Amino acid sequence: MNYISEIMPALLAGTWMTLKVFFWTLVLAMPLGVLVSLGEMSNIKPLKWLVEFYVWIMRGTPLLLQLIFVFYGLPIIGIVFPRYEAALFAFVLNYAAYFAEIFRGGLQSISEGQFEAAQVLRLSRFQTMTHIIIPQVIKIVLPSIGNEVINLIKDSSLVYVIGLGDLLRAGNVAMARDVTLVPLVLVGVIYLLLISLCAFVQKKIEKYFSYYR
Repeated sequence: MNYISEIMPALLAGTWMTLKVFFWTLVLAMPLGVLVSLGEMSNIKPLKWLVEFYVWIMRGTPLLLQLIFVFYGLPIIGIVFPRYEAALFAFVLNYAAYFAEIFRGGLQSISEGQFEAAQVLRLSRFQTMTHIIIPQVIKIVLPSIGNEVINLIKDSSLVYVIGLGDLLRAGNVAMARDVTLVPLVLVGVIYLLLISLCAFVQKKIEKYFSYYR
């Protein structure tokens, strides 16, 4: 127990970094994903092609490679990010592309008949979206969004490649220094707790939107 109490401050500091990357990526990537999904469905061809190219690049290359490119590659052309901002930039761009595909699928699953029915009822475009379309889309995309949120917690460990002290890095340092697996076991327990909390919140949200069956 004494050993655990000695390494917990370092692990909790790493957890704080993991949570910061997770939280800000989620907050920034979701609205960006909505905008990108609307761009994918746009009738403006150049915009549609540009957005599809962005999604293709983000989904077609590993997040680890994108992270390395942002931090080590962009300075070659004069764009320099501090470590934390570089991590956020790469994570937001990557996850926005995945969220965009999820939102696009949700929006395209709504039949045109519902828009036509709303017109017959003389609902405005805003009323149609807020009262009919968006609640259905949220319900449809929630399971996929939940999976991406859980992946985001685990992917946050990739920030170690640019020297950020996240949870996994803190565990690795303690393990290498003390030659014991205890830090990694604690790291696994903390990840499981974080993911369990996300799964709990997701179930609560899904239960709330089950009203729209």
